[in-house]
Amino acid sequence: MHCFCQQKEIWELKLEGDVGADPIWCNRCGCNFDLEDLPITSELKNEVREWASVYGEWIDWDKDILIPNGIEMEEKHNIQGAVLTEKIKVELRGKYKVKFSFSTLARHYTNEKF
Repeated sequence: MHCFCQQKEIWELKLEGDVGADPIWCNRCGCNFDLEDLPITSELKNEVREWASVYGEWIDWDKDILIPNGIEMEEKHNIQGAVLTEKIKVELRGKYKVKFSFSTLARHYTNEKF
């Protein structure tokens, strides 16, 4: 996998949910990667894809408001993301550093501090 970093070769990945993008990013330059290019099992790719597909369900995008229980939904999503990050680390066996970027979107809608 290659990105826009000066060294061109990627060593630091980030799992981060986003609307309409695969959840694998370069942790240095922010380049978005195709999940299919990540050298992990198909089963784990499916888990990550399923997790990513529900990102932002705690927001009513038409009304631009947080739905009831939105914070709890986001927290559950973050817990699942952290678990998936650990699974990715195991499968990559140290080839890449991998971190998880917790979503704070719901708190932006409530003006809560992080």
